[in-house]
Amino acid sequence: MKIKTTKKSTVKTVVAKKAAAKPAAKKSAKPAKKAVTFTVHAEKGKAVYLAGSFNEWSTTAKKMAYKAKSGLYAATVQLAPGEYQYKFVIDGTWCADPENENSVKNDQGTFNSVVVVK
Repeated sequence: MKIKTTKKSTVKTVVAKKAAAKPAAKKSAKPAKKAVTFTVHAEKGKAVYLAGSFNEWSTTAKKMAYKAKSGLYAATVQLAPGEYQYKFVIDGTWCADPENENSVKNDQGTFNSVVVVK
């Protein structure tokens, strides 16, 4: 603060320093993820997992929970917009999603189901 004195009165003059130019905070280039729920019919008591391009095709990373009311196994994952391939692993057997007609042939000679998140 700078104080300037004159004959008439004391005047306080505030000298504002320019704020140092800060770089603008970069906004995350990552789009918001959305909850995507996968379901499959399987007998109660089966070991059911969700494997796909979103979890490096892990056969044990995403266990699906049995929902007695509907008779379905379900799992929800957070996915950014994009296209993902997936399969269910039921008691060690790889299964494409029978309820999803969107699929692509894989390098094993079978098909992977495809989901598109917008």
